[in-house]
Amino acid sequence: MIFRQLFSADTCTYTFILGCEETGQAALIDSVYEELARDAKLVKELGLTVTHLLETHVHADHVTGGLEMRKQHFPQATQVYSIHSGVNFSEGLTLVKEGDVIQVGSSVKLRVLETPGHTNGCLTFFTEDKTRVFTGDALFIRGCGRCDFQQGSASKLYDSIMKIYSTLPDECIVYPGHDYKGMISSTIGDEKKNNPRIFATQTREGFSEIMNNLKLPNPKYIDIALPANLLGGVKKTN
Repeated sequence: MIFRQLFSADTCTYTFILGCEETGQAALIDSVYEELARDAKLVKELGLTVTHLLETHVHADHVTGGLEMRKQHFPQATQVYSIHSGVNFSEGLTLVKEGDVIQVGSSVKLRVLETPGHTNGCLTFFTEDKTRVFTGDALFIRGCGRCDFQQGSASKLYDSIMKIYSTLPDECIVYPGHDYKGMISSTIGDEKKNNPRIFATQTREGFSEIMNNLKLPNPKYIDIALPANLLGGVKKTN
């Protein structure tokens, strides 16, 4: 598998390229509108064609590059969201649910976990061999996504992260949707042991107490990002 991890500094967002070496087909996970040209250039340099634009959820902190990536570069690609995402478009859309398999070319196979809590439509994708997991805004490195807006629920997120822990082996590499401290990846085992919010023996009550008292400011682009992303990533017009 061809694999690249990319970073957008403005919102500390990770984007991932997963490519099939045999067919040249690729998936892009959590693209960012402002990084559209960079991502398309790299995909083409790698000899790949994007067939799947996967979103871990409807983002509130950045506009996805999915729609413009389809329009400008890869019109055959499908944008993949949860059936619970509430998106308001249908062209080029694929909705997935718990247990679905996303096949990219002949060698890349991603399985879908529904991991609500940050939003109702949050998804986690893991490779068939369980060596890599892409957790979006559910599980972070030594943290997790917030639960205080956009259908957020600490109780649901607790269940989702515990499901991730129980589904995947300790050596599975965790690739989160964001990191704000310069960390690139972790492992399931590391997070079970060292995540200060939700370690392996954390209680639901203890986790909820932490999450319900964070008092975080809203993401700075929420008023632009949410309506744009419900339409698949309309062009940003500041």
